Amino acid sequence: MTGNYKYLVEKICPNASITVDRFHVTKIVHEELNRARIAEKKIASELKAPEREKVFKSLKGNKFTILKAENKLTEKQKDKLDKIREASPLIAIMHSLKEDFHNIFESNKDLGTGILELIDWLKKAAPYYQKSVQTIKRWFGEVVGYFERKTTNGIVEGINNKLKLIKRSRFGFRNFYNFEIIALLSWHYSINLAR
Repeated sequence: MTGNYKYLVEKICPNASITVDRFHVTKIVHEELNRARIAEKKIASELKAPEREKVFKSLKGNKFTILKAENKLTEKQKDKLDKIREASPLIAIMHSLKEDFHNIFESNKDLGTGILELIDWLKKAAPYYQKSVQTIKRWFGEVVGYFERKTTNGIVEGINNKLKLIKRSRFGFRNFYNFEIIALLSWHYSINLAR
């Protein structure tokens, strides 16, 4: 979600429909929720002893409990989440909005419904997710493209991770051709070794 990538794609592929990967948009929402958790934790540490202890204990070390999808939490994590919600009303509201955001992308089957639900979410989330809302508004056309095309870059991310693993496991290559051979072998493609 940087203007440079968008500009490059528009220049090289002028007829392409640009879609922002839903996971990159979700990452922005998650980062803002985590920043709020850290800020709440800091404020809690400055409160008087009994109140501070309650809030601090519920917020400390629970980043993934807050960020993980609620329907995938274990019973122990659900209990932690309930304590966090009780201790911090702000985090409770932001967590609920995060879950709503996930559901928009999980449940929508068509472009029109997706757009309307995302607009409603932006209105509700504006006081809590100011930075995320501004970013989503700036990339709105590309974000809602997901509802029409259901496109993600998961496959490309997987290929990039596999290429990084190959690079790390071989401790470098003398030239690109050697890297290319190993990469192609890892995907079982036929290779023309005579060059």
